[in-house]
Amino acid sequence: MGIARRTLLIAAATVFAATAAHAQAIKTDLPDLVIGKPDAPVVIEEYASLTCNHCAAFHNDVLPQLKAKYIDTGKVRFVYRDYPLNELAVGAAMLARCGDGSKREAIVGALFKTQETWAFKAKSPLQELYKLGLQFGFKQTEMEGCLSNEIMFGAIVAQRDEFDAKVKVEGTPTFVINGKKLEGPSNLAGFDKALAGLVK
Repeated sequence: MGIARRTLLIAAATVFAATAAHAQAIKTDLPDLVIGKPDAPVVIEEYASLTCNHCAAFHNDVLPQLKAKYIDTGKVRFVYRDYPLNELAVGAAMLARCGDGSKREAIVGALFKTQETWAFKAKSPLQELYKLGLQFGFKQTEMEGCLSNEIMFGAIVAQRDEFDAKVKVEGTPTFVINGKKLEGPSNLAGFDKALAGLVK
């Protein structure tokens, strides 16, 4: 069994049982995935797991509308943050961070679009992740290196714990708009209501 496969097969209980002291010992300055103008008056933060079907529904159906109406028009800056719910989600997040990060937005979008295939129906989710990575020009050895990076693995998990302490994520996706949690459905109408008065 390869190193990358062993990494992804670590039990979820072990992966997420990091103590606060352990989390603080790991550097968690991983860059966010940011879409939109830096000076947009409104910031929407999303805390999402790549294996969460509600997150996939948001990214596939709602985000394109949100992007067209608010992000592309300079009214909103959108910040995506990894909040993996299991070890497979950590592995997918690691794949999305492969290389120099320039392909991360596209890879995250592809992971959500094909989520049912690699996350729920595949006999070997790891092989499906490799197939997806190949479509983005990654070499097999490059992906194996990404998915066996224990420092990255630990940083993503530790950062998740930091997000939890800060935001009190109760489910994914969780959205925070200018520091305030979005209460209600994560559809376009819900965002329209939340953004009323914040954008012109």
